[in-house]
Amino acid sequence: MASCNVLQERTARPRCRGPAAGRMGGVEERAAAVAPGSGWPGDPAGPGTPVAAGAAEVARLAAGASTVEGLDGLDARVSVCRACARLVGWREEVALTRRAAFADEAYWGRPAPGFGPADARIAVVGLAPAAHGGNRTGRVFTGDRSGDWLFAALHRAGLANQPTSVHAGDGLALLHTRIVAAVRCAPPANKPTPAERDTCRPWLTRELALLAPTLRVLVVLGAFGWQALWPALAGAGLGAIPSPRPPFAHAAEVRVGGLGVLGCYHVSQQNTFTGKLTRPMLRRVFSLARALARTPPAGGRLTARRRRG
Repeated sequence: MASCNVLQERTARPRCRGPAAGRMGGVEERAAAVAPGSGWPGDPAGPGTPVAAGAAEVARLAAGASTVEGLDGLDARVSVCRACARLVGWREEVALTRRAAFADEAYWGRPAPGFGPADARIAVVGLAPAAHGGNRTGRVFTGDRSGDWLFAALHRAGLANQPTSVHAGDGLALLHTRIVAAVRCAPPANKPTPAERDTCRPWLTRELALLAPTLRVLVVLGAFGWQALWPALAGAGLGAIPSPRPPFAHAAEVRVGGLGVLGCYHVSQQNTFTGKLTRPMLRRVFSLARALARTPPAGGRLTARRRRG
């Protein structure tokens, strides 16, 4: 598989005819995914990165991502995972067929690893990459309307160096913040199954464990991520699962162990177009997250409350 020279110009959007497109006999030949180590901006994997082919291997490879390798090693393993046949088939079909607006662009076509510094104090937990967003760009929330809202809010809160993100080589840097997804592959109709969520959980669990030394706040986008978070937190040794579990609500605030957990409506077009989530509502959540991250909540007793807004 040919390599893509997108690293020669990091400010250019990947439009190569390398890992995702080529020409043979005058007819365009497309591949279903970028080859690991072929030059895509931010690709953490290489040809020798171990690939999980099932739930048991996800658990083994996630647990085996050592503190020496850190998040780089975990991200590499996440980015080549093939554990869920339905998700692999869908993400690669989308990468082959593409949306008309992106027909001349290469698609990532692989799982989207977390993005942000290894010493983040805030983690944003989303649902899954979008078919023509993170599945196209290789970076969660990058290149879709949800990301337009999210990165603008992070920038306003002083948690990102720029308010927009359109492709993986555009210079975006998150400050004190890391973005992760409960499910790492784009699902059909944006709806992963419970089995897919559970298969993917060890990646999230290990990521939270590696972030634990500095992590102080989690902002959870939507009810799916809220449900996926609690067993991952427990598995990472960051706190017991609340019983009963706190219900999801926008501006809900839960304190467990040394962490503050904030609920936020997902930045989906369904929520933003209808006004269920407004820009001021989103800004207030991240303003609170930054305030809590500066002054970590005291450990001990679990409390839950809902703030206005």
